[in-house]
Amino acid sequence: MSAAFREKGLSYLVVGPFAIVLAFPFYVMVITAFKNQTEFYNPGITPYWFGKHSPTLNNVRFLFHQTDYTRWLANTAIVGVCVVGITLVLALPAGYALARLAGRVGQSLGVGIFLTYLVPPTLLFIPFFWVINQVHLQNSIWSLVLVYPSFTVPFATWLLMGFFKTIPAELEDAARVDGASRIGTLLRVVFPISLPGVLTVVIFSFSLVVNEFVYAFTFISPSQHAMLSPGVYTNLIRGDLPEWGAIMVAALIPSIPLALLYNTFLDRFIAGFTGGAFR
Repeated sequence: MSAAFREKGLSYLVVGPFAIVLAFPFYVMVITAFKNQTEFYNPGITPYWFGKHSPTLNNVRFLFHQTDYTRWLANTAIVGVCVVGITLVLALPAGYALARLAGRVGQSLGVGIFLTYLVPPTLLFIPFFWVINQVHLQNSIWSLVLVYPSFTVPFATWLLMGFFKTIPAELEDAARVDGASRIGTLLRVVFPISLPGVLTVVIFSFSLVVNEFVYAFTFISPSQHAMLSPGVYTNLIRGDLPEWGAIMVAALIPSIPLALLYNTFLDRFIAGFTGGAFR
């Protein structure tokens, strides 16, 4: 048995149990999504497999035909795209400026910006609600477009500042010597090298929009204007009987593209992009 085969087998032996534990909730989610509604309350049926009834699409039909689920998805996508765009427009130049600011001033400003991200959202709840009322954005998804960047921009600025610091200033100097302008250097040299940081910001911002509940639940009441998280909570839990199958379908659909994004770009998050700049 070769050493490479033994090392690979040992890796699978260590990682395998973790993968099974992490994948188990998704397995239960899929089983529950296609179960018959009557089987959820039968204690004699295991929750980890189908009972007497075969898999059914009734939960999918109920979700798409008897709720505003497609509107919730559309509202979440619109807010997510807007928040990601605003975050990149503000955080990219801010992170670069702080990274290139000499001395302790840039570091102190970066830490100060990051500390604003650590303020609990519940403390900002009432001030934000007052602002939303003043600009007449109650029950509108644009209220969330206004509020969410206050969470994403500080963290994204701090994160991108760390990425930009790893890019040698000599690369920019070489581009400037070759005749590139400051903006051209940013667009052709700095930003392409910092693509892993940009992708991290995009996925972080969009994930926050999908998962955030408190502000989306408070600022928007009508079901047709609701976001995904509060829409599922307020419309699929009716009295003491949650629609478990529909809830699992509603959770499974957005989790698939997010999981694919994380796995597709995982190598970019951990790659040494400054080393790649010199290859």
